[in-house]
Amino acid sequence: MNLILFGPPAAGKGTQAKRLVEGRGMVQLSTGDMLREAIASGSDLGLECQAIMSRGDLVSDEIVIALIEARLKEAEDAGGAIFDGFPRTVAQAEALDAMLAKLGKRIDHVVRLKVDDAALLERVAKRYADQGRPDDNPESFKVRLEAYNRNTAPLLPYYGDKGLLTEVDGMGSIETVATAIDAALDA
Repeated sequence: MNLILFGPPAAGKGTQAKRLVEGRGMVQLSTGDMLREAIASGSDLGLECQAIMSRGDLVSDEIVIALIEARLKEAEDAGGAIFDGFPRTVAQAEALDAMLAKLGKRIDHVVRLKVDDAALLERVAKRYADQGRPDDNPESFKVRLEAYNRNTAPLLPYYGDKGLLTEVDGMGSIETVATAIDAALDA
C-alpha cells in the first residue's frame, strides 16, 4: 500500500506516520526528516537546503524528488510507503506517479489532515521553544505555511478527481485522528 499523508507542516503527519509504520509495517518517507538529515550532514546539499529553509522557502522540486527516488525502492520492497510531506506540488505528484509506475505501483490512498492555521502556529511556537528546531522558527514557519497553502491547493482536485482523497479532522487528539485514518485505509 502507498499512502500520502497530506497536510501543512506541524499538522501531525509525522506522528501518524510513525504509528502506521509500527502498526502496518510500511516505510515512512518524510521529506522533512530527509532534509534535516542532509542539513546535519554538513554536505553542500545540506547547506543549500539550510539556507532555503531558514528563509522559510520550500526546497526545489528537483531536490525533493531526488531524495524520494533514492529511497523509493526500499519502501516498495518493504510493502509500501507512507509519503509524509511529499508531494507538495502537482509537478511532484506527477513525478511520484511516474516513479511508482516504473515499479508497477501506484498511490492507494491520500489522507488530508485538515487543521487550523492559527492553532498550527501555536503548536510550532511551542515546539520551537521546547526543541529549538530551526525549521520551526515561528516567523519562517508563517512563510512556509503560506507557501504550502498556495502550492498544494491544486493537489486537492488532483487526488480528489482520482477518488483517492479522504479528509480527516487533524485537530483532534492523536488517538482520534489515528482512528479516523485507520477507518479511511480499511474502508
